[in-house]
Amino acid sequence: MNRRTFLSTSASIALAGSAIGADEVKKPILKKAVKYGMIGEGKTVLDKFELVKKLGFEGVEIDSPSGLNLEEANEAQKKTGIKIHGVIDSVHWRDTLSHPDEKVRAKGLAALIGAIKDAKTVGADTVLLVPGVVNKTVSYQECYERSQAEVKKALPEAEKAKVKIAIETVWNEFITKPEQLVQYVDDFKSEWVTAYFDISNMIKYGVAPADWIRKLGKRMVKFDFKGYSKTKSWCPIGEGDENWPEVLKALGEVGYNGWATSEVGGGGEKHLRDIAERMDKVLGLK
Repeated sequence: MNRRTFLSTSASIALAGSAIGADEVKKPILKKAVKYGMIGEGKTVLDKFELVKKLGFEGVEIDSPSGLNLEEANEAQKKTGIKIHGVIDSVHWRDTLSHPDEKVRAKGLAALIGAIKDAKTVGADTVLLVPGVVNKTVSYQECYERSQAEVKKALPEAEKAKVKIAIETVWNEFITKPEQLVQYVDDFKSEWVTAYFDISNMIKYGVAPADWIRKLGKRMVKFDFKGYSKTKSWCPIGEGDENWPEVLKALGEVGYNGWATSEVGGGGEKHLRDIAERMDKVLGLK
């Protein structure tokens, strides 16, 4: 082989190697969690945390407001290592930030600020928020403007607590396309407003979950999921139309490393073990 041939061959090999490397996407590092309300066994918070730890979960999300004793929850975190990674604003469907009545919006804002404070108390870094609902009395634009105005009022508290307000995608007829969520989050121009993507909810509206993830990119700080099929409606995890291999590929492409939380009907140890095994399978954890 002469020098010219050698250099040409070496260059071809290098280019081929680069192409292979470009096609390889880093696998996301995922931490498995459940919603606290799904844990159907255990008399105390510690009992419940010990159960989910036994089943391979690393974290939970709690509601706010709720009857949960946060001091007890913090002790359970310390003893088990189970992390309360997020708080869910549990009244956002009732006292909506898009409601025509400003008194209702004020109640919703108070609940959001309360959830932020609870998140700080337990060391969670997000509050999941459904920002509003579009219906016969609230248009899309009204929902957009009213909810943004209320969320902005909570931003000082969010910044102070170092807790992000994570806008979730649900069947509220408000945000049904990824571009809409991108605009909604970006309009705040604040690192304290981010996206919480429900992988299963949005299948209904026709855009593949992986496409949502790619368009949201770094805006998406967390995701949860169920199982949803256009033909079977709600179904067990792994039996829906989520296309998990493509979802995992998209998560790797955007550099997502973090929590993956299931949101399905809860139960006792046997039921939760089935959920854990299904999560392991779809998330490629085992």
